[in-house]
Amino acid sequence: MSEIEAPARPRRKGPKKGIYLLPNLFTTGTLFGGFYAIVSSMSGRFNQAAIGILVAMVMDALDGRIARLTNTSTDFGKEYDSLCDMAAFGIASSIVVYAYSLHFLSDYHWLYGRLGGAIALTYAACAALRLARFNVLAAISGSNKDFFGLPSPAAAAVVVFFVWSASEWNYTGDEMVWPAAILTLGSALLMVSSVRYNSFKKINLHTRMRFLPFAAVIGLFWLVSLDPPRILFAGFLAYALSGPLIALWHRYRRFKPAPPRA
Repeated sequence: MSEIEAPARPRRKGPKKGIYLLPNLFTTGTLFGGFYAIVSSMSGRFNQAAIGILVAMVMDALDGRIARLTNTSTDFGKEYDSLCDMAAFGIASSIVVYAYSLHFLSDYHWLYGRLGGAIALTYAACAALRLARFNVLAAISGSNKDFFGLPSPAAAAVVVFFVWSASEWNYTGDEMVWPAAILTLGSALLMVSSVRYNSFKKINLHTRMRFLPFAAVIGLFWLVSLDPPRILFAGFLAYALSGPLIALWHRYRRFKPAPPRA
């Protein structure tokens, strides 16, 4: 009598064990850049601190694209990316600007001499709120064609590259304390605003590019190489201001009275 074989049990699909090495290495590079910026700012080497944030921005721009190109995007990678972004563009950037300039606000008696710390903490808290909102919106919509609120890497670039430019111009932190405070607080509020910003993730690297746009990209790299601190600061400041200016322009166009008919 032949034995009747029992039907095979379906395998349960559980979470995949392990992590993908390549994209998470780039994400760790974001964390390394933030850590290097903190250590450098504690030693008064603000130029090196700004370079650390720049490295973190490059790594952050690459890790997501590499994960999509290699089909290695996971929930773990997304959460790890958010934590590293918070460390680099939230905590590290606020420490850099505080160590360079904001701590001089202790000379003023507002908030019992803690105004500089309050501004730096506000920036870090707004960066955390911005990243949390981004994760929620990405989970709901599934697409990130546009940003609502200034992205945290761009906000960090405005604040830290300002420190880099001022340091290159040999300005001391006490001389630049009020511009630093205004830029830090303004960047923080833009991060948690509902202002729409264009996303560079729309750029498709898989398609062919015409010669003129390609030459423009090469020219942009050449322009940045002439004076990295000031060109980068001016570029990201223009990007930060573009959102509110475009929103005001659209509102003006919407409420602009129609010309009288002849």
